[in-house]
Formats: sequence, structure tokens, C-alpha cells
Amino acid sequence: MGSERMEMRKRQMSAAQETPGSTVGQHGVGNRGSNACCFCWCCCCSCSCLTVRNQEEQRPMRASHELGREDLPTCEESPAPTLEEVSAWAQSFDKLMLTPAGRNAFREFLRTEFSEENMLFWMACEELKKEANKNIIEEKARIIYEDYVSILSPKEVSLDSRVREVINRNMVEPSQHIFDDAQLQIYTLMHRDSYPRFMNSALYKDLLQSLSEKSVEA
Repeated sequence: MGSERMEMRKRQMSAAQETPGSTVGQHGVGNRGSNACCFCWCCCCSCSCLTVRNQEEQRPMRASHELGREDLPTCEESPAPTLEEVSAWAQSFDKLMLTPAGRNAFREFLRTEFSEENMLFWMACEELKKEANKNIIEEKARIIYEDYVSILSPKEVSLDSRVREVINRNMVEPSQHIFDDAQLQIYTLMHRDSYPRFMNSALYKDLLQSLSEKSVEA
């Protein structure tokens, strides 16, 4: 598994170097449903959602500014996708990322490629942009940095040196948009590197076939 993860890391780093750092536009997603952990429709229940929920119910309530890594998104609640929705994922990466069901399915695929951290980072950045409280922003930014930007983290995402330098400077007083450039870079990386393989994966084809068969039976 270690050699497979190293090979995947090398391919992502190579793709990231080809990614323009100043691409115009922001690929954030609009309003979405709750990001609370759930026993969701896809195999992402293997991400220990129920365990996290039990732990959250058992631990004492904390002050709003005392955040932990469990406050960052794990899996998203979503209804089972329809045939039309799953078919639309093949039209563009934007349509795949637009819905919780699409993100959950794509994240499950990324897990098989040992690159789930890309989606986790993107989701964490989306959550950060919703915050307005300065203390919460600073704490969440620190957690995101330690988990996905720091070179010491096993979940480090592939970012170019320019983006890293900007983030390092802005960590002195982070805003909710501190990771915008990095988020866009990872979005582009997933689009170019992982999305084409997802569309040809057994995970996507099996889901599409299953929904097609149910549609015919109905």
C-alpha cells in the first residue's frame, strides 16, 4: 500500500506542476445541505461516521472557539442519487461536484486511489468560507494548515511553492479566504487527474448500471 500511495503522490505532484496558479474563477459550490456525519447512501459509511457521531454525543459541550478536527467535514448527508443525476456527472466535473451525492461518490473513488485528502481539503475550505467569527476562522485555518498544507502531515496535498508561500505569510492573521488559491489548485488537479479515471471506474459504471436497471424495472 505504501508503494501505491507513493506512486499516486508522484502523479499528483506532476499534475499539480502543470496546473496554472492564477486560473480565473472560483470553483466553490453554492448552498448545500448539512455536512453533518450520516449513514449516507454510498460506501462512505466506512469513514467511521457512526463512530464520530457517538463520540460527539458522549463528549462535553465545548466553547464555540474550541474546535477539533472532528468539526471539519467527514461525509455529507445526501439522498440516493437518481439516474439523471448520475448521468449528468459525466457531462462535467462541475456537475459532479455540485451535489453531495456526487461528492460522496467521487470521494469514495479517491479513497481507493489514496488521494481522499484532496476532497477533504476542498470540503474543509468550503466550510471555512462560511465562517464569520474571527476566533473560529483562526482555529479552523490552523487545523486545515496542519492537516493538509504542512509538509509534516501525512495528508499533505500537492501545492506549488508560490501558493504555499502566500498561505504561510497570511497564517499570521488568516481570513476565511486564506486557502482560496490552494483550493482552486486542488480542484483543478482533481478535475484533470482523478475525474477522468473516476468516469472509467467500476464504482461509477456499476452505480450507473444499477440505476439504469432499476429505471427499466420501474
